[in-house]
Parts: sequence; structure tokens; C-alpha cells
Amino acid sequence: MDENYQALANAIVALAAKDYMKALKVLKKNPENKSALAEKNSVEKFFRSDLYSLYTSLDPDYLINRLKEEVG
Repeated sequence: MDENYQALANAIVALAAKDYMKALKVLKKNPENKSALAEKNSVEKFFRSDLYSLYTSLDPDYLINRLKEEVG
């Protein structure tokens, strides 16, 4: 993959991870927050998608678990 395209792919995955952690933090404080739950589910769907696998070879379940650990 071209260097610029790889940088864009990395930025997309990083932004998704940031959004995922933000949703987890909101859910930690308010488990009933429907918006945060929808965001969490949407990002998990992305992480397990074919598109994600085009962007990175990082195992999606590993990433999800690491982000959950980081949020606590």
C-alpha cells in the first residue's frame, strides 16, 4: 500500500479507537446511555469488518480488549 494511503488507513483506525474509548468511558459512568452504546456497537462492527481488515492486520478482538483494558 502506498505510504500516504497507509497513513490515512492508520488515521481512520486510530480515530475509531478513540471514538470507541470515548463511548466506553461514557458507558462506564452511564450504562444506559443509548448514544454511547450505539457508538460502541458501531465501532465494534467496523473493527470486525472487511474494510477494517484492508486497513490493518491487527486482530480486531485484540484491539477491542486492549482498549477496554485501557479504559478500565
